[in-house]
Amino acid sequence: MKNKVTASNLSKSKALVVFELFLFVLCLSLIALRTTLTEAPASQSVDQMTGHSSALYSLTISAVLIVAFVIWLIWNFCGRCFLYRFTRIEIGLLLLIIASIIAASAASNTRAAITSIIVFIAPVLMAVLLVQILDSTTKIKLTLAVIAALGFMCTYQSSEQFYDTNEKLIKEYEQNPNQMLQSLNIQPGSLRHFQFEHRLYSKDIKAFFTTGNSAGSFAILALFAAAVLFIDKIKNRKKPEADPWYYITAGAVLVIVIIGLLLTHSKGAILATIFTTALFAVLCSFGSWLNAHKKTILIIFLLVLAVVTYTVISYGLSHNRLPGGKSMLVRWQYWLAAGKTFADKPYTGVGPGNFGAAYLHYKLPEAIETVSDPHNFPLSLLTQYGPLGLAAFLVIVFIPLWKINLTAGETAELLKSETGSNPKKLLIISIPLVLLFFRPLFMPFSPNVSTRELAAGTLVIFIMPVIAFVIGLLLITNGPVNYKPKQQQNNHIRDAKHKKTNVAVAALFCAVAGLLIHNLIDFAIFEPPVFTAFCAILACLIALDLNAKQQAYWRLKTPALIKIITALGGLIIIIAFFYYGFVPVARSCSKILSAKKAAAIGRFQLAHNLFDAAAKNDPLSPNAALLNGDCYVQNYFSRPRPMPDLLMQAEKNYLIATKKDPDKYIYFEKLSGVYILFSDLAGELQKKNYLAKAFDSINRSVELYPGSGRLHLSLAEIAEQLAKRDIALGHYKKAVEIEDAFRTHFRQIYPGREVFSRIGQKRYELAKEKIEKLSK
Repeated sequence: MKNKVTASNLSKSKALVVFELFLFVLCLSLIALRTTLTEAPASQSVDQMTGHSSALYSLTISAVLIVAFVIWLIWNFCGRCFLYRFTRIEIGLLLLIIASIIAASAASNTRAAITSIIVFIAPVLMAVLLVQILDSTTKIKLTLAVIAALGFMCTYQSSEQFYDTNEKLIKEYEQNPNQMLQSLNIQPGSLRHFQFEHRLYSKDIKAFFTTGNSAGSFAILALFAAAVLFIDKIKNRKKPEADPWYYITAGAVLVIVIIGLLLTHSKGAILATIFTTALFAVLCSFGSWLNAHKKTILIIFLLVLAVVTYTVISYGLSHNRLPGGKSMLVRWQYWLAAGKTFADKPYTGVGPGNFGAAYLHYKLPEAIETVSDPHNFPLSLLTQYGPLGLAAFLVIVFIPLWKINLTAGETAELLKSETGSNPKKLLIISIPLVLLFFRPLFMPFSPNVSTRELAAGTLVIFIMPVIAFVIGLLLITNGPVNYKPKQQQNNHIRDAKHKKTNVAVAALFCAVAGLLIHNLIDFAIFEPPVFTAFCAILACLIALDLNAKQQAYWRLKTPALIKIITALGGLIIIIAFFYYGFVPVARSCSKILSAKKAAAIGRFQLAHNLFDAAAKNDPLSPNAALLNGDCYVQNYFSRPRPMPDLLMQAEKNYLIATKKDPDKYIYFEKLSGVYILFSDLAGELQKKNYLAKAFDSINRSVELYPGSGRLHLSLAEIAEQLAKRDIALGHYKKAVEIEDAFRTHFRQIYPGREVFSRIGQKRYELAKEKIEKLSK
């Protein structure tokens, strides 16, 4: 039996209320943990996570969120009655799951696709869960308080980087540049060397994120979260329980978050904040009129969007760039390649987590940077998940924005069941404990550090950020978290009559809009910490609107057999998730880590065995086979005399990698290198056979990455050895053409700077000599 009941005439069981309180604290703790660890699941490792896979860390957090949602669903469904309120996300979530399955089936690297899908969908499930849990204004405000406090903490981290860390890093580099370059595997005098120095001396302020733009995106969310709480203190300043000190401390947090935004120097984030602040003023002033003319405004918005999109594309095609500085020039290069990528697979996309490899196939030869995201969220979704994936994301975000009522009144506690627990105290205790316990596990110190360095590092890296978070949380929640109105039952009617804008709803609307606007020219929204906080803000917006409207819950009484089937179904989902998504990666990463340590001390046989085991643990991933191939080559060069058997094993592993990810050019390039080594050992007849194999492999690499002058040059050299003079001449010319185009583009972006060669000056001069010689 299914029927609707209002929030005011229902009650949850005490056990469910306690469990939801636990899930509430868990979700906010995971948001805090994610925010304080640099997370890039598309790569194998991150500097802050020495010795640990970022993909495994991302999967671990995602696993907790997914399991929490499934367990809540089972618990609630198998209780005395199933209580659920429609979040407006469900339809988009279902479409996203379908799009993900379709996109994963078309992906070259299936493991990267599965990992990306899990990491992307988990925060959306968390948002659905939070809407069910955020059944009171107190919980919503505490969620916003945690995000604001995290923004406060990020400002501390950014200022520490600005005044101390970056200067120390520069000083360390200048004292011994070769040592730092060697540790980063950067060739002195190369383009990577120039790019490293450019990033180093630009002093990118990124807090705990991968870039300053990502830190700026998070600051937008934290800023509007702090603004909601500050305005709430101002509105209630005349209440008996209020005190001027309360809104002064909340205002201090807001100002510090704004300072953190400015420290990032993210032009896109700052401009998006200015625009959405103006939008916030408009919403507050004309909320009633905007509500009454939603459809007209939507039509105008879509028309303006179409005109702007057409104008941008037309300008880019005619000028081969976008208006603005050099950052907009390179973004046009990303977008142009992304458009060609979408045209290649318009229905399925290239697969989540596979854009980086596909991008190289269409990358402009002169383009300096290689990226794994087009820096535009619609293009990113379109190229990786296909049109259905983009539509799903838009439904997830824009349906809730469309449905909210800007003039809905505010309400206090909605449900009758209370546990007596103080969520504020729980958060102040639990989140610092989570940060202090888990962050050192993912950011271990080198075993060679001294006791004094260990103590100083522990204080600066682990303890001080937690202290900053606690201070921010205490300041923003100073005083009552929720003020009780005199006539709570008439609040909804009175506000609806006067049609006053709900300032909290308007502010959260602007937070969502600000992040989306900024990510029209960036990729920060797909950075897991930012996206998780974004989903939490979206959940607060939906819950605030539903609470204000006294939105009805669905109540469903289910027979015992249905409860058993549901519980078994949820259990199967959890088992399948761990079996296909989490356990293979965890087991493989553990063995890869051990194998790298064994190879570093020369225990190659142990390393090979561990790499083989890792490949078997995760048959979808090419990483273990690739690393094992590299290890065999390293083992080959460490021997006093050549051992062809080692090269045979390297060839075998590289071939396995090409089968598991056939669109990655680097596997074929490494395979070609192995055949070159074979040719040096073989007789004349066999040498030609190996050179022919090397030619085929490097030719496939060129097909996958046609804009690489280095690959064209390697192909030309092998073709010349095989007496394929015309082919050699063509690729020598192509290599020089790409290098010349790159140098022209480099001078355009970095005028007055010394030009770096991507293929090396000696090889560049040699290629020109070969062109002259073969042309005769």
